[in-house]
Amino acid sequence: MSFNKFTKGMAAGALSVLMSTAAFAEDMTLRFAGVFPIDHQGTKMMEQVAADVAAADVGLKVEVFPANQLGSGEALFEDVARGNIDLASAFIYADTDPRLEFLSMPFLLGGWDDMESTLLNMDSEFNSILQEITDEYGVRVMAQNPEGFIGIVASQEPDNWNTFDNKGMNIRVWSSSVVKSMVEELGFQATTMAWGDIFPALQAGIVDGAICCTKTATYSIFAKSDVGTHFVEYNSISELTTFYASQRTLDKLNDEQRAVLQAAMTKASEDFFAYNRENDEVFGQKLLDKGYTILRLSDEEQAAMAAHVQATVWPGMAQNVGQDIIDRLLAAKEQQ
Repeated sequence: MSFNKFTKGMAAGALSVLMSTAAFAEDMTLRFAGVFPIDHQGTKMMEQVAADVAAADVGLKVEVFPANQLGSGEALFEDVARGNIDLASAFIYADTDPRLEFLSMPFLLGGWDDMESTLLNMDSEFNSILQEITDEYGVRVMAQNPEGFIGIVASQEPDNWNTFDNKGMNIRVWSSSVVKSMVEELGFQATTMAWGDIFPALQAGIVDGAICCTKTATYSIFAKSDVGTHFVEYNSISELTTFYASQRTLDKLNDEQRAVLQAAMTKASEDFFAYNRENDEVFGQKLLDKGYTILRLSDEEQAAMAAHVQATVWPGMAQNVGQDIIDRLLAAKEQQ
């Protein structure tokens, strides 16, 4: 074989490899796992992401799997970190890393404006801390989806619901020592339980209630199925799902595909926040129309509860979260 023929053969082979690599990079389907029910607004936002990515025509497709089809929220983070799942829309639990408990810090935020500046804003200190931690696991936080403040869904009215006295009620909490400490400070008994077990546990009377949901989710998940009778609006912790991605997956995309995916998720995040801010009281009325009772603290009771939890629960967070993270969060809060 002549040198020219040899080099031409190498060039042709290299071109073939490059073309096959380019085709692979431009023709990918990403699996997007979520936890909300199929008809929940959070799932509709996932579908919006998929539609916007498809419309951009950059050789990228997103396939949506809502309602825990690819696993519970507790399991998704590790699956995404390993690259078994490409994208997720879920709360990030602290099972993997105790520092992530800061995501459940009670009474850190005081309203929708706080949520917007702290959670929706990806440049906030809150999100900088989160990204620093998730970077260690190969997980990229793409956008945040604050839904409002969670309350307690209950099958009866708690005793002493507006004081710190015994409530005579056992409620579900997620896998968070911070949340467990908080509800026990408020006078509840607490049982740790995965998200997917709440609905049947309430139906069966295994627990009397659950701290889990905004008014929107309470209506969509529980009230429409005639489960529960009361919603206690403590406004202690914001409901936060996160759009996050496997860094392994992102590394396989080209710059244009990554930009399209980020833009679609940012838009969906902003749209979801606007929807929930606008419809919070709308779903409150839907709960009332469905026969629910909503229990609301007065301004004085709310302030007293916040002060009590901040004084009793926040100091104990340092052991798991780290005092440096708490200091950064509180410094940022003072600057707002």
